[in-house]
Amino acid sequence: MDSRTRETEPAYAQLARQLRDAVEAGRYNDGVRLPTEAELAEQHGVSRQTVRRAFQDLVADGIVYRVPGRGTFANESSKRYRRQLGSIEDLLALSADTVMEIVSPLRRGVDIDAASRLRLDTDLLYSVVLRRVHDGIPFVHTTIHLPDDVAADVLDEPALQLGASSRNTVIGLLEPYLNSPIVEAAQSITVAAASEQVAEVLNCVIGHPLLRVDRLYSNEAGVPTELSVSYFLPEHYTYRVTLRRSGR
Repeated sequence: MDSRTRETEPAYAQLARQLRDAVEAGRYNDGVRLPTEAELAEQHGVSRQTVRRAFQDLVADGIVYRVPGRGTFANESSKRYRRQLGSIEDLLALSADTVMEIVSPLRRGVDIDAASRLRLDTDLLYSVVLRRVHDGIPFVHTTIHLPDDVAADVLDEPALQLGASSRNTVIGLLEPYLNSPIVEAAQSITVAAASEQVAEVLNCVIGHPLLRVDRLYSNEAGVPTELSVSYFLPEHYTYRVTLRRSGR
């Protein structure tokens, strides 16, 4: 960040950046509490409201967590994957800093629910099961369902074979072959318990609470192209999305 940008940066953003740097440098490891709002306000010559806003941003980013009556503490950044998702491009960018490991290769089978959600006139489709890993730690189990015509171009893709490990995303592999690009992902978020299969892949106990995220990808014509069903370990993953007013 250059000096001109820092001059125009709001006070809360400057403070949040300084605290983020301190956390990432390991200054608050091993349960060491961050300074209080009053302490930071005095140290930096800002209002407590400014400090509170900085903490709010750090909590939203998964950098710190707050314990009522005890204070503010750093999350173990090496064990938690943080990603801001607000566009299809953000989803494609998962390949930049995570690894896709194939648990079950791309194969054709019957899935009535997935076929219905993809608006297919058959119950047969292709599915692939993968987990995504960050710094050697698995944080999500994903099943991806594809219509026959979409899957046809990636049936022999090495990155989708059993045991394959690569820095890819499935939508990234599909994009070069699509006649109409993916432009939308309709998303739903719920809570689910880890099944035996998911627990084994994510190295957690059966019944462990997970964040379930379903995404239905569609092309420019509004035709569903891919359905993904993901189970995230909340202790190893922070989800963030920025919401903006329309027309701004």
